[in-house]
Amino acid sequence: MALQITDSNYKEILAQGKPVVLDFWAPWCGPCKMVSPIIDELAEAYEGRVLIGKCDVDENDEVAMEFGIRNIPTVLFFKPGESKPVDKQVGSAPKAQYVAKIEALL
Repeated sequence: MALQITDSNYKEILAQGKPVVLDFWAPWCGPCKMVSPIIDELAEAYEGRVLIGKCDVDENDEVAMEFGIRNIPTVLFFKPGESKPVDKQVGSAPKAQYVAKIEALL
């Protein structure tokens, strides 16, 4: 299961020294509902190697503003220890596309 990312814990998550994948979503967003099971599958597949989390933009506007999230779903990819994303995916995409971006982090 993906981590719950909030305004209060995202900096701590990014500082853990592992690659990080953040999915920005909202409960009312149709495409987000398509991406959500993919993110959960990836969180399970990469457990222990990559931190994968979901951030509800309606409840966590601070983190969404910090990364300039204007459209959802948006998935950001961070190299270990980095506070700025190295890649992103805006809109839904096939699982293979997310896997390729994660593999580039490792």
